[in-house]
Amino acid sequence: MTNPQPGWYPETPDSPVLRYWDGAQWTAQTRQRPPKSDANPWELSLDGAPDPNRIREQQRKAGVGQVGQGGGTLFTEPVLVVNQRVKLVEVANEYAVYDQHGGQLGSVVQVGQSTLKKIVRFLGSYDQFFTHKLEVRDAHGQTVLRLTRPAKILKSRVIVERGDGAVVGEIRQENAIGKIRFAFELNGNRIGGIQAENWRAWNFSISDHTGAEVARITKTWEGFAKTMFTTADNYVLQIHRPLADPLLSLVVASALTVDTALKQDSRGLG
Repeated sequence: MTNPQPGWYPETPDSPVLRYWDGAQWTAQTRQRPPKSDANPWELSLDGAPDPNRIREQQRKAGVGQVGQGGGTLFTEPVLVVNQRVKLVEVANEYAVYDQHGGQLGSVVQVGQSTLKKIVRFLGSYDQFFTHKLEVRDAHGQTVLRLTRPAKILKSRVIVERGDGAVVGEIRQENAIGKIRFAFELNGNRIGGIQAENWRAWNFSISDHTGAEVARITKTWEGFAKTMFTTADNYVLQIHRPLADPLLSLVVASALTVDTALKQDSRGLG
């Protein structure tokens, strides 16, 4: 068998400790395995096995064709296809993230919810006013971004941190009426933003500090039954050109949290 790719792997299947494999041998570097998501088995998941053809079809529905080859990670692919896990009952948001060929690049999981919050979420939509915490994890299960949307009334913000806790910046809502706008901010300076293209905020244009579009988020229609009777929302992110951090991480963060962190605000408006 060929050696696995470099990355963090559990020392044993159930071990809480991860050890780094450099591609040839185990190193002395270790870290704790990240916590599991807040999801529960009784959430009635309807997901089947990942289907690359379905991922490519979702990309086609978003009007995004095949583009240049990426680097195989969440931060080096020009197209990210984001699928929310399909559930009839949902108390924790979960997403899988794929490249344009249907290969899974990572996942997004909701963490840190109390039992009371899960009950409130099950009974109604009041959880949109609570704090939400998400972790973006790579293909090896390592947390690469931590996203916190503090409790809000009208306008929301998302604090974006790297896996080690270093602050990347913030995504801040700029208006509460009309087409929703968000600013990317670092140390109080605006370095880009998001503009909803209609009042229901299905699709977003993402710009840099000059106002030039650098990426686009498009929601895909998954059919009447799935849209009306399940919780799933699916999106495609297309990045038009190579971006540098912190803008790159903020663009990826906005696409991977558009439902929990951003689009929930549009539900409150619409």
